[in-house]
Amino acid sequence: MAARVDLLNKKLKELEATSPDIEGAAVASSEGFIMASALPSGTDEELVAAMSALMVSTGERNTKELDRGELNEVYVRGSDGYLLMRGVGENAVLVTLARKDAKLGLVFLDMRRAADEIKDLV
Repeated sequence: MAARVDLLNKKLKELEATSPDIEGAAVASSEGFIMASALPSGTDEELVAAMSALMVSTGERNTKELDRGELNEVYVRGSDGYLLMRGVGENAVLVTLARKDAKLGLVFLDMRRAADEIKDLV
């Protein structure tokens, strides 16, 4: 278990290093519990995990009910940046914090690649 958490944390730090637009990242279970985190200090990781899992779950239901196919990403734009989420398999959510001037296409590409690498760990 500890080795898996270490690998997840390593992947999150690699994701941050790959994309200068990403300010933090975390992996949460689909039930809303934190699995690994590289979020900025002072961030309530448990709250981020719970809210992100709920948002992805809601997005999945909406896309299904509205006949929009499978959910790819969820993003929330705030005045100071973005909260971006992507499902990782059926059991987890990859959450990233991106700068307000982020190049979202590149961030989503980096997130897809990270999710592919992470999915066997969750």
